Amino acid sequence: MMSTPANLQSSALDEETARSELYGLLALMYYAQPAIDLIAKLRVAATDSPVTGAFLEEPWRALVGVAREMPDAAIQSEYDALFGGVGKPEVYLFGSHYLSGFLNEKPLARLRTDLAQLGLSRDDSMSETEDHFAYLCEVMRYLIAGDDVAVANLTRQREFFSAHIQPWVASLCDALEKNPQARFYAALAALTRAFVSIEAQGFDMLDGSI
Repeated sequence: MMSTPANLQSSALDEETARSELYGLLALMYYAQPAIDLIAKLRVAATDSPVTGAFLEEPWRALVGVAREMPDAAIQSEYDALFGGVGKPEVYLFGSHYLSGFLNEKPLARLRTDLAQLGLSRDDSMSETEDHFAYLCEVMRYLIAGDDVAVANLTRQREFFSAHIQPWVASLCDALEKNPQARFYAALAALTRAFVSIEAQGFDMLDGSI
């Protein structure tokens, strides 16, 4: 069974593992049609948190519930309906769109500068620009779970999150939750919003401790 944010809260190490895995799950879900085996794992994921009232429990349960109700093909088709197609998609997944109103603008240039400082660059096999939400989630996963402590640390996580994720992800979630074609991805947006809120609160607490 896949690890979930609800069943990984027993220690600081487990919390970091849960954060990393949830960023990884979001990256997979937002980058392409969810694979059949990923949907299958989601359907059998635990939905009850050992901590009563855990903030992610309800949006996680809702997402798993929708996955259990919808056929594989419907979930995959929803991805294409929202994010695919020729020309303008129903919902953009790129930070530059929400921050500047256009693709490939100054926010992307600033992101590339920061990625270079982290020693990161886009893989040639990736067709999307680096401000795609899935790519940003992958960067956060690396900054949490990477072996190079000079890069993979809380300070770098806070800086990257505050500059390149927090300013616009709520707008992405709004767009998904309001779109009449979104059911699975509306539930995913609710989970995304809750998770980003927790991340922001955690980084705010970190700022206060410095």
